[in-house]
Amino acid sequence: MSIIKEFMEFLQEYKVIGLAIAVIIGLAANQLVKSFVDNIIMPFIAILIPGGDWQTSKLVIGPLVISWGQFVADLIYFVIVAFVVFLIAKKIIGEEKVTKK
Repeated sequence: MSIIKEFMEFLQEYKVIGLAIAVIIGLAANQLVKSFVDNIIMPFIAILIPGGDWQTSKLVIGPLVISWGQFVADLIYFVIVAFVVFLIAKKIIGEEKVTKK
């Protein structure tokens, strides 16, 4: 069996092409959600928190620097991404409640 034939069977058996397409679409969706969070959600949050640009807020204790503002921004981003994935999974699965199988 030739190496090319084995490689093609590997691609088909493990659905590598479909996985690659899913990763590419996921990266594009990730960029879209990141833009939504950075440009639409975060400005509203910045209004609620006094002091302006809270995403660059840091806590400095001697040589230790904790960037808590960026962590909170990333946490909000993660929650929004997780919620969007939940909504997509719920729509695709078509069930009233997404359950473990």
